[in-house]
Amino acid sequence: PSRVVDPATSGRAADVDGSSGVESTRSIARVARRDARFDRGSIVRRTGRGFVARRATRRMGALRAVLSHPGDVAPLVRVKMMANAAKRLPKDPDLAYCYDVLNKVSRSFAIVIQRLDAELRDAVCVFYLVLRALDTVEDDMSIPIERKVPDLLAFHEYIYDANYSADCGEKHYKDLMKNYPRVTSVFLGLKKEYRTVIADITKRMGHGMAKFIEKEVMDMADFDEYCHYVAGLVGIGLSNLWGVSKMESAEFVGEEKLSNAMGLFLQKTNIIRDYLEDIQELPAPRMFWPRSVWSKYAEELDDLQHEENREKAVQCMNELITNALSHSLDCLKYMSRVKEISIFRFCAIPQVMAIATLAECYGNENVFKGVVKIRRGLSARIMLKCNNMLELASGFKHFANELVHKVDPKSDPNGEETMARIEALEEACDEIIAKETERMRKEQIEDDSIPMATRIVLWLLCFGYFLYAWNLENVRESLGVNRHAGDPLVDDAQKVLATICIISTTALVMAGKKR
Repeated sequence: PSRVVDPATSGRAADVDGSSGVESTRSIARVARRDARFDRGSIVRRTGRGFVARRATRRMGALRAVLSHPGDVAPLVRVKMMANAAKRLPKDPDLAYCYDVLNKVSRSFAIVIQRLDAELRDAVCVFYLVLRALDTVEDDMSIPIERKVPDLLAFHEYIYDANYSADCGEKHYKDLMKNYPRVTSVFLGLKKEYRTVIADITKRMGHGMAKFIEKEVMDMADFDEYCHYVAGLVGIGLSNLWGVSKMESAEFVGEEKLSNAMGLFLQKTNIIRDYLEDIQELPAPRMFWPRSVWSKYAEELDDLQHEENREKAVQCMNELITNALSHSLDCLKYMSRVKEISIFRFCAIPQVMAIATLAECYGNENVFKGVVKIRRGLSARIMLKCNNMLELASGFKHFANELVHKVDPKSDPNGEETMARIEALEEACDEIIAKETERMRKEQIEDDSIPMATRIVLWLLCFGYFLYAWNLENVRESLGVNRHAGDPLVDDAQKVLATICIISTTALVMAGKKR
């Protein structure tokens, strides 16, 4: 599990209590209680037959989702094609390795990064892999704490060491750490401005991770600080990359308040969604929900997973969702400043995914039974409909409206505050939608929809007809037409029509020239 936020999929944070490999007495007791609750069914689920059964169940679930939402088929096909395109590797062997391992550790992020402009694509890819490597060191519980902390504090220096590698992590992360010199090779080939940004964020994140290795998230201030280290810094680093690339305004460099809010919105969403997976983590639970919140609803955080505490658990979760919504307005403000289309899509997609996930989780007791996710078809639709502020605000408004229909201020102690947050978000979305709709209407009116070449051709045709109708320069005789033949009334009508046509097309040409 990842501690670093994934900009494409809002990747989950990692552990606080027990991540250092040193368990508290309370943690050991929780593990013992959880182990005692394992039954024969949980053992069977770990066997090969259980794996096959789960895979078949997932496939049937996916088929039912498509049948119940046939409109998802086209978006799913398009996203599948995008995923296949993301697997095409560059010719440089080290760069090819970076994109290959990126596809393995985060397929959805690989898709969105491939849609970035070439100027930023490699820098963002390396930025992500550097933070993944840092996270792998922090997340490996086999590393003694006395060695882990110095490694976290010095990791920003390791990324300049062409020979640095480490034997830690599992599966694809282990491969990443083993072959880390290949990432370093690409990193050292980036522009100096990009290297400086990546090293600075790596240093700040490493120090933050070291701080929270044995520190429990006690209150909302701790919650915000923790999410800042593992996600807010990612947003700040990306903003700095946008600015130094000159693809966005230089004002993005050093802009931390809104950038941090972007990361916190994603991270808090994942911490909320992944409660059960984190609390059942072995050998020790991962506890990210702040004690000042969950202690109002239960004696211990892991008590919320039990059926008898379900009502209190849902209320606790709803309070955290309400807190996460506090960052939504800053996210809209940030996005309104982004102008480059590929950067806009890169930033917008995870934000809409996050609010869609919050809408899915709110009041949903299934969060305490398993991992709740939005359906794949909806995810595909979101990936294809985040191209401008109108689409972004419409997406936020849609899921805010879903939340409205779930909130019950009478039964939820935080219901009134939740409604106030949602109403503020909807009001902001309505303003953006109205503004963007009017802007697009004006652009459409002012748009030079008929090319100048087409206008000139139309004018020439009308001019020729004008010469024919008035028989100027003996056009009719030159065409072999008897000027005295025909009805005089028809001739007069043609003269009037030709005059109107030449005046109209002349005005059309002149209007296009002014624009």
